[in-house]
Amino acid sequence: GLRERLREAAALSRRYWALLRCRVWPEDCDGDEEARAGPLGWSLPLLGRQYLDILTSWYCSFQDCCRSGDCRISNNLTGLASDLSVRLHGQHLARELVLTAVRGYLEPPQPHKALALSFHGWSGTGKNFVARLLAENLYRDGLRSDCVKVFIATFHFPHPKYVDLYQEQLTSQIRKTQERCPQTLFIFDEAEKLHPGLLEALRSHLEAQAPENHRVESPRTVFLFLSNLGGSVINEAVLNLLMAGWSREDIKLDHLVPQLEAEIAKSTDSGFGQSRLVKENLIDFFVPFLPLEYRHVRLCARDAFLSQELPYTEEALDQIAKMMVYVPKEEQLFSSQGCKSISQRINYFLP
Repeated sequence: GLRERLREAAALSRRYWALLRCRVWPEDCDGDEEARAGPLGWSLPLLGRQYLDILTSWYCSFQDCCRSGDCRISNNLTGLASDLSVRLHGQHLARELVLTAVRGYLEPPQPHKALALSFHGWSGTGKNFVARLLAENLYRDGLRSDCVKVFIATFHFPHPKYVDLYQEQLTSQIRKTQERCPQTLFIFDEAEKLHPGLLEALRSHLEAQAPENHRVESPRTVFLFLSNLGGSVINEAVLNLLMAGWSREDIKLDHLVPQLEAEIAKSTDSGFGQSRLVKENLIDFFVPFLPLEYRHVRLCARDAFLSQELPYTEEALDQIAKMMVYVPKEEQLFSSQGCKSISQRINYFLP
């Protein structure tokens, strides 16, 4: 209720500024007869107008308004590309596919459906990290934005007997968020544990929609599904390619995605693969996250030190990387936990 009152107050404030601008500078009104009515008969010098422009920009930095759109939405694709390149380790396929998919969705003026990306791989390989990078670069407040909602299957929808209630709550939250924001991001963690009824409730939001008015810009919605489903298939395929002499960076989507999709579709212990989201091809891209190697774990350890502004040594990075368990037993190639728990392990090396 408080948020609604604040939005109403912001709307009144925006209207006040529009009236002020139009009465001082009628040429800015663009046909707003109400605002143009009753000219004050005076004008400010150019310097005064510049000050008002600065004040308006300052006001918009605290409100959900901007002449260019909604100030909560940043869509910093350059920053996203940089973050995926510098901060995400060992995931060249995810980096390229996510950036291409998001850029291709945001640039056209009339999206005909929501963008649905499904991230798959072992725990600790970067699925949640990429979701956070997307939120941080697409929205001013990142995951805290009013336009972003995160759902964890076992936390938000823990009891199957309440699935009807969960369906109503989920549908209501999606609708309200879309009404509040012209561009929304919904993240579903542990997607393989979502009840089939909840997956069915999402279907209508992922289907193609015919715009009611082609002159009105369609709202944009991005759905992210994060899952461990298919992780073992990805790891096995990567291991076979490495053992055959392939370089990790030469691995292509074609080497992994067909096997990943087949594994998801035949999965019987998860409703995700059997859902109409998958069967009706409503997921736009299945994004494989590769298992991480020793060198990637070192980089994660370095980033953990840097994020806390702590000094580190190359020896400390090696020791942290060696603390992880590597599989398979013979080859010892992949960290079984990826980079998970790295930030906690650096505490052992603090003075």
